[in-house]
Amino acid sequence: MEIKPYKRDFEYSYALGAFVTFELIDAVPEYVEKVLVHSTFTDKEKLMRMCAGRRIPVETNDRLIAKLSDKENVFVIGVFKKFTNMLDGTRPHLVLDNPSNMGNLGTIMRTSCGMGIFDVAIVGNGADIFNPKTVRASMGSFFRIRCEHFDSFDEYLDVYGSEERAVFPFMLDSAKYLTPGQEHGPIYSLVFGNEATGLDASYASKGTPLKIAQTEYVDSLNLTIAVGIAEYVFTKT
Repeated sequence: MEIKPYKRDFEYSYALGAFVTFELIDAVPEYVEKVLVHSTFTDKEKLMRMCAGRRIPVETNDRLIAKLSDKENVFVIGVFKKFTNMLDGTRPHLVLDNPSNMGNLGTIMRTSCGMGIFDVAIVGNGADIFNPKTVRASMGSFFRIRCEHFDSFDEYLDVYGSEERAVFPFMLDSAKYLTPGQEHGPIYSLVFGNEATGLDASYASKGTPLKIAQTEYVDSLNLTIAVGIAEYVFTKT
């Protein structure tokens, strides 16, 4: 297997960094092709023990690590096969319509994992979920999230929409605010648009639109912050 700098059409991707690679090995060892380690890495004993128990090959290759990573502080890289998931239809979902920033996407996955929402639907052709920047920004939470792609929101609803599932699109022009005691059932979908355009007007008729209160001094909240606020309210009330 020849390992090259990442491209979206590859069948494999990379976990950049020791912590992210440890999460990869722990969560989905069946998809790990090999682990690259730098000669100066100081925690080799733990890495070798984890890989040996799962029969994962380890290669010391300083030059290849430098070629694959644009960060100076990367001493371990996990090479893994891309994989597909289906969402759990009995659990809450986060739905992202055309997310465009890979770092934001990874951070959102980390937040969702922390809040206990492990199912993320991606609508449209936005950021690449397997890009090493996304995986690194997730701090390994990517490997604990079920992520499924849909060409449109209607396609998502065809699969997971039901009378039991409440849908909450977050829209700036909504008349209803998200409140600390927000009422909701156990099965719901929190829907967010991308960083630049948000959700289009059609989403207003596909659920109960909500907005997050803010001052007049900003036009909108950062997407990662908005998702974090919404997930906290929904999972803690």
